[in-house]
Amino acid sequence: MKTNQLWLVLSVALATAVLSDSATLAQAPAATTPPAAPAATNQPAPPPAAVAPASPPAAAPAAATPAARPDARRSQAARLPGEITTIQYLEIPDRRFQFKATAGAIPLYDASDGSLQAEVAYVAYVKSEAEPVRPVTFVFNGGPGSSSAYLQLGAMGPWLLSLDHIKPSTPPTLVPNRETWLDFTDLVFVDPPGTGYSRIDASGEGPRRTFWSIDGDAQAMAVFIRKWIERTGRQSSPKFLVGESYGGFRVPKIARLLQEGQDVGVNGLVLISPVLDFGFRNLSSRLPERWMSSLPSMAATAREAKAGGEGGFDPAALADVEDYAAGDYLRDLMRGPRDQAAVERISAKVAQLTGLDPELVRRLGGRVDSSTFEREFYRRQALVASSYDATITAPDPDPSSARSHYPDPMLSAMAAPLTLAMTDLYRNVLHWRVEDQYRLQNGEVTRNWDFGRGRGSAQVLDDIAQVMAADPQVHLLVTHGASDLVTPYFETKLILNQLPATVADRAVFALYGGGHMYYSRDKSRAALRDNAQALYRASLPDPGLHE
Repeated sequence: MKTNQLWLVLSVALATAVLSDSATLAQAPAATTPPAAPAATNQPAPPPAAVAPASPPAAAPAAATPAARPDARRSQAARLPGEITTIQYLEIPDRRFQFKATAGAIPLYDASDGSLQAEVAYVAYVKSEAEPVRPVTFVFNGGPGSSSAYLQLGAMGPWLLSLDHIKPSTPPTLVPNRETWLDFTDLVFVDPPGTGYSRIDASGEGPRRTFWSIDGDAQAMAVFIRKWIERTGRQSSPKFLVGESYGGFRVPKIARLLQEGQDVGVNGLVLISPVLDFGFRNLSSRLPERWMSSLPSMAATAREAKAGGEGGFDPAALADVEDYAAGDYLRDLMRGPRDQAAVERISAKVAQLTGLDPELVRRLGGRVDSSTFEREFYRRQALVASSYDATITAPDPDPSSARSHYPDPMLSAMAAPLTLAMTDLYRNVLHWRVEDQYRLQNGEVTRNWDFGRGRGSAQVLDDIAQVMAADPQVHLLVTHGASDLVTPYFETKLILNQLPATVADRAVFALYGGGHMYYSRDKSRAALRDNAQALYRASLPDPGLHE
């Protein structure tokens, strides 16, 4: 089936997701006493005590019975298990509360013949005493090809896997997350097809080409959100979208498709270390603008290394580097490599800001790419830096090589602990058991992603402006880590400066210490939560709705 035909039928697919019967479980009792039962009607009774992820369940989930529904043919085609809901209890030093955790999958069908196209797995956390008008937030990671585990266990969910100083052998031990966003919003963590346990069921290359493309992915996720809202009765809830990295690129597109195709409005967007314009980042190396966006992140890395650690990170301290990058540096770059005086000026200044060898910078004509910085900044210590956070290093197994062949020290170190933590959470806490491999990062998706063709480059600034212009209640929070060389923060600042004045006053930019996954640092994770809660307050017409 052609791409446009597939998404035409997906956009008019049945409004209610068809799943197997769900089961609700209470967890094992502990020694403490929970708060009184919530006042909301039709809620399960509170568990006898708090529950930590490591606690063994008291009972196995009840077996789901195939529903006697007219659409049973469709439900039998799904391969992922039916929805399972458990009652959880979170105790943090300054607060405690009960919530429902649901693991399941929503199928996407071809409405023309009823054939199953894909199953989108998700984990939803809903405070048990919540009213239907409580905000709900849909969370996506990036890649493309990454599951939502990074944000679920690293930043926002009820349980936290410490990512600080993580390594492949780190035990996948989860602890209560005192920075969880459950205080002010329910959370739905979504894995697009091909990531986590989500799967493409339709055969042939056509469905993969569709799901693994910019427009097809955004359309599928918009349909998922609409179906989840309808099947859970959350039409009246304020709705927010959060996306990290490529997820920060897909979220504005999802928001626009929700507004214009699914008739679902959103209240706010939170973009974490996003790419906003692939055209900007793919500029030719011969264009001056290509070189200025990474310079402040390199300088931030050098200054943190000189200070001996993060300390008290102050984004204002990078203002001088930003002014130079967009000012004298850019002007001298525009003079070209034949202007020796300009080359000498920028070489000396860039060497000073980055801490690199002045002779090396001079040979490069003052144009330092990220991979060179990662390789050379720590070469004397025989270390290699992470692209995701250039302050994080690992021993270099080939220190004499001109180029590093080492997997990224940060991303590679996280893979095993995050994967084990998620599979343990699914099996032993959420009781949603899948025999397939859990895909934290699926390289097949990344390699085969269709970014589109033609003269127009993929960008989402137009989508952001359109979504915010269509609804004056929509607010935007864009966040970055200072030492991220994958999505440099200054690139985003330059692009956001081009937002029209009609919406720019509702857009906030925040810079934290750390890199791409800056939330691995306790201070940055807490700052993200504070800034997000402020955005929710600003986006809600009734201040009481966020409580």
